[in-house]
Amino acid sequence: MIDVHTWPTPNGHKIHIALEELGLPYRVHAVNIRTGEQFKPEFLAISPNNRIPAIVDPDGPDGRPMSLFESGAILIYLADKTGRLLPASGEARYRTLQWLMWQMGGVGPMFGQANHFRAYAKEPQPYPIERYTNESNRLTGVLDKRLAQSPWVAGDEYTIADIAIFPWMRGSEKRGVDLAAYPNVKRWFDTIGARPAVQRALQVLADATNPPIDDKQRDIMFGASQFAKR
Repeated sequence: MIDVHTWPTPNGHKIHIALEELGLPYRVHAVNIRTGEQFKPEFLAISPNNRIPAIVDPDGPDGRPMSLFESGAILIYLADKTGRLLPASGEARYRTLQWLMWQMGGVGPMFGQANHFRAYAKEPQPYPIERYTNESNRLTGVLDKRLAQSPWVAGDEYTIADIAIFPWMRGSEKRGVDLAAYPNVKRWFDTIGARPAVQRALQVLADATNPPIDDKQRDIMFGASQFAKR
């Protein structure tokens, strides 16, 4: 039974989806990032960067327990553990990994900044709103062109690259992206969203309250509490 320390964010949902798609048994440990649970010593012991998700697999490599943080690394680990959702070798493997890295290095950070400045900043700031909204649309356009060439991001097969990108495409309107303007992305997004494993995964911690952020939560997530030495 894999222990998953998580919260219902795009990065958290990546791992929920992979576990459901792979049929791996897992146990959820909620880490409420709005109340500072990500800074608890027991969580930092497995995720020193104080970010969710993180996993602890009692049946790790060579049968030894292993903890792992960073959602991209976890996706690769789970795929390699099961021999699914990531080709074992050759061009197809590297094509999958390049799109996974594209999500980790581009989509996640840029969409995250768009979400932050459009929804969480205390005061409107036109320049970053414009910059990150434009970059979110540029990246969505890159994906749309790719999906005009193949049904899935890495080619003909559904992989961890699709799983990594999909949760970040949810709520696109909040960052000024109209998916209807990107028909290939819209087709791909709807297809993934209809998968039973994905629907189950999106219910993980779905009952977690998500009220408008207050000043205390803003400090925990983005302010002095976030940057305190530990």
